[in-house]
Amino acid sequence: MGNRTKARELAIQILFYMEFAEGNAGELFDMFCNNFNPAKSIRAFSKKLVCGVRENIEYLDKVIRQSSRNWRLERMSVVDRSILRLGAYEILFMNQTPPKVSIDEAIELGKKYGAEDSGSFINGILDNIY
Repeated sequence: MGNRTKARELAIQILFYMEFAEGNAGELFDMFCNNFNPAKSIRAFSKKLVCGVRENIEYLDKVIRQSSRNWRLERMSVVDRSILRLGAYEILFMNQTPPKVSIDEAIELGKKYGAEDSGSFINGILDNIY
């Protein structure tokens, strides 16, 4: 598994944690890393993702809502919602990552951390966003 994939996994774990904790994204990221000590080689990219998602969360949620035909954002699982936010952020704001790569990575995260149908659910919404 590459460093960017590992960084995305760390970002999802931290975004999930942030659903239940209040505070500054950078400070929460650092606190999480101090407690769980992920590899230093993945922290910079992961922090960029986490802070980018948190800075743009209202816009990302709006785009996800518009792209999700039958699911309200509030009804989505926290894991799926976190993965969708990350994938949408990469597609919309990170030009150095090809959108197809971002979608594929999000699908794999959904398969690994989400429910049985999370991969296809995430694929459908991110394809609509793309």
